[in-house]
Amino acid sequence: MPPTRRRPRSPGLTWDRAELAPVVLVRGPEGLLADRALSRLLAQARERDPQVETTRLDAAAYESGQLEMYASPSLFGERRCVVVDGAEAMTDAFLADALSYLESVPDDVWLIVRHNGGARGKKLLDAVAGGGHPVVVCDPVKRDADKADLVRGDFARARRRIEPDAVQALVEATGADLRELAAATSQLIADTSGTVTSETVLRYHGGRVEATGFAVADAAVAGDAGQAVTLLRHAVTTGTGPVPVVAALALKLRTLAKVAATRGRSGVSVDELGLAPWQVDRARRELNRWTPEGLADAITAVAAADAEVKGLGRDPVFAVERAILRITAARGR
Repeated sequence: MPPTRRRPRSPGLTWDRAELAPVVLVRGPEGLLADRALSRLLAQARERDPQVETTRLDAAAYESGQLEMYASPSLFGERRCVVVDGAEAMTDAFLADALSYLESVPDDVWLIVRHNGGARGKKLLDAVAGGGHPVVVCDPVKRDADKADLVRGDFARARRRIEPDAVQALVEATGADLRELAAATSQLIADTSGTVTSETVLRYHGGRVEATGFAVADAAVAGDAGQAVTLLRHAVTTGTGPVPVVAALALKLRTLAKVAATRGRSGVSVDELGLAPWQVDRARRELNRWTPEGLADAITAVAAADAEVKGLGRDPVFAVERAILRITAARGR
């Protein structure tokens, strides 16, 4: 008698590729991704049957026979969707019932099991994957590159564009909390139009970097090289990268250049400049020690730093320090 062939082991899916099936395992400790996967699966269930009956069970409080009861055929013929939360703390009763369920999976029920990580229930996890059922992997997102991919994906799904610098600035501005990053991304998508730039990110979330980028820019424009460099080094030490600092410097100098261009012109309104009245007033005060030539030199210095922090230079932090020194030297010249 030939040996029984096992179905191929299911490869892990990302949350945005999760597809509803009779049994789906959502596995991993990254809560945001698991929440998104579950929302996607439930939305698919409602699309397939608007009258679907959804039941949620807590695996840690599960009692024998509950799965069979809730997965049994409905009197009215609607599909059933059973969501089991907290499988990482499952009872022995759930493990036994779930293993039995996998031996004969009904076609008119969708079972979604959420396991937030850990070794508990490994036998069930292996049985689901080994049975060829889809497994959605929600591993921790720690690398900035992976967070940037999440931002880009959210913008792409919303059919919006965001510049690469803005992606990095947003990741650096929101810190390590993935939910905070997702919320910030949603806010930008909802509250802005057109392409999102690093300037847009700084306007909305500059305070989340404890205003260090803007503080560096203020000190540099004021001619205080020591303070600007000290603030830069503090920013780097506390996790702020050079990209949002350069963006803040560029935004500051562009504001000065806009206001400087109105000197000697009458009838120029604040609306035409795209600035708030307080920004115009402050820029006019700061321009008292700036000449057109000095401002041009400062803008050139920031442009050079911008290129270096994007890959043309070997030491991005040193590139920003050099730009700061060039800016402060250009003041009053």
